[in-house]
Amino acid sequence: MTGGYMGKILHVDLTTGKIEEKKLTEELCRDYIGGYGFGVKYLYENMRPKTDALGPDNILGFMTGPLTGTPAPTGNRYTVFAKSPLTGGWGDANSGGDFGPHLKFAGFDGVIFTGQAKKPVYLLINEGKAELKPADSLWGRDTFDVDDSLKAEHGKEAEVACIGPAGEKQSLISCIMNNKGRAAGRSGLGAVMGSKKLKAIVVKGKIEVPVVNAEKANELRRTIVSQPTGTMQWFKAAGTPGTTVSSALGGDSPVKNWSGAGFTDFPNAKELGADKIGERMARRYGCWHCPIACGGIMKESTGEFDYGKASHRPEYETLSMFGSNCLNSNLDSILKVNDDCNRYGIDTISTGAAVSFAIDCYEHGILTKADTDGLEMKWGNYKAIVALNEKICKREGLGAVLADGVKRAAEKIGKGSEKYAIHVGGQEVPAHDPKFNLSYPTTYLMDATPARHTQGGTGSNPPGLLPDFDRKSFSGRAEAHRVGANMLHIINAIGMCEFMYNSLPNADNVAEFVNYITGWKVTTADLLKAGERIGTLRHEFNLREGLNPLKVHAADRLFGKEPLQVGPLKDVKVDTDIMVKEYMQLMDWDLVTAKPSAKALKELRLDTLVEN
Repeated sequence: MTGGYMGKILHVDLTTGKIEEKKLTEELCRDYIGGYGFGVKYLYENMRPKTDALGPDNILGFMTGPLTGTPAPTGNRYTVFAKSPLTGGWGDANSGGDFGPHLKFAGFDGVIFTGQAKKPVYLLINEGKAELKPADSLWGRDTFDVDDSLKAEHGKEAEVACIGPAGEKQSLISCIMNNKGRAAGRSGLGAVMGSKKLKAIVVKGKIEVPVVNAEKANELRRTIVSQPTGTMQWFKAAGTPGTTVSSALGGDSPVKNWSGAGFTDFPNAKELGADKIGERMARRYGCWHCPIACGGIMKESTGEFDYGKASHRPEYETLSMFGSNCLNSNLDSILKVNDDCNRYGIDTISTGAAVSFAIDCYEHGILTKADTDGLEMKWGNYKAIVALNEKICKREGLGAVLADGVKRAAEKIGKGSEKYAIHVGGQEVPAHDPKFNLSYPTTYLMDATPARHTQGGTGSNPPGLLPDFDRKSFSGRAEAHRVGANMLHIINAIGMCEFMYNSLPNADNVAEFVNYITGWKVTTADLLKAGERIGTLRHEFNLREGLNPLKVHAADRLFGKEPLQVGPLKDVKVDTDIMVKEYMQLMDWDLVTAKPSAKALKELRLDTLVEN
């Protein structure tokens, strides 16, 4: 087997309890690389269309990449994939921490689950051997408690990925947690894990990941780390919270459920600044062998709200979605909701969006105190925000409605609430305004996982990748978007963190690391072709599910169809029609059906998808 891969994937049938190993092929590795590349290939070929996302026939996978667990900087990522119960289409989520590398050290590149257990179970993988174990005693417990209990039983060197009570109750915005604060957060995959009664995966082992040229890989790593770029220095110094204030005031962050502007509606943004958070931080935190270490562990609470030891520092997304988007400048409350979401295993982006949606509905008379169990859901009422977040986590009262995301909540509430449900295709939108950064409109609308800021485009990329284009123009961006999107599919597939990718001095460093690790001789162009193959198959997965991105709902507020009346984005309207049309024409996708042409599919060696 080539370097970088353990050479086998574990297949677990939760219905029968059968566990078997299947070998990787060289062809699969070269064509689909790893991560959700392997995932979409497997799901497309092995799962029937229109499968119930919360039924036993959905397939759930955990997959690493060839750089995971190797000398490559930030080679610590893993991907979870399944049909998304939130969007009804392709679903994936990405996480760092220590779980991904240790899955490989335990002997496997990934695990694929089918079926549905009758009782709660967890999977233990120890030095290449796997077994299902009862998890009745773990069911109902939060992710911190589960992590502690399983490490106490299997050793502190074991690593755990698990769901909390939100996933058990199949909340559609629930997620999968590892390291008590790293989340495979999007697509609602915690609900899939909960539907299968799979509480956790425990990995343990010291099997070495094969590396063809470790000397060259380490040398390149040292060169890059010793000459840090601005991106690396920025995130090392303050992490993602370092962008919170400038983003809130400058127009990148959503304000007042995407209806306001920072300077006028949220002048106290500085209360959520990195300096304020730093005063409450106990130490920095880094994922496995990460030279950036952009995370943080907070001191135990001494303020108004109680959160215990080992609480992770909230990321920018959490600070923004529960901060500016709710007009909430009370930092202590955001530290509390972040800790609760991590413990219950629920996506902070979607949960913050659900809270701001509820506030908007309350302010417009659609929801009343009778609906909110007496909570006065007004902008900036931080005590009510904390209380409603807890209800969402526990799936109680109004929280039970909001725990399935704003799209379904609006369908249940009615009364015109749909206007205030900010989502694309059922997925809540992250804290980056597509009117502010024109990298996002095409990504939010056209990627198989809608409304995702971690998919590529014309945003941050290392030098030497994107062709020249006018960053202020809606037109003429298609080729740059195509290249950026394809490369991010590769970054997600190889197991590298996007922050490190953005910090590379040259885009060709990606191919260099891949070659040193695997022994291949691929070029950047080769990787881009593989990335396009992966992205196109994800797109085809959605088309087969009946999801045409041209017909997917996107909230009017996002792109300026309801222009803001104040702030830096005043009167800005995004011409999504020209951006999407030019991209589809370049991709050779039909402008009505969104179906790729036979020529486009054959060029990607996806001939079996060509319709006769």
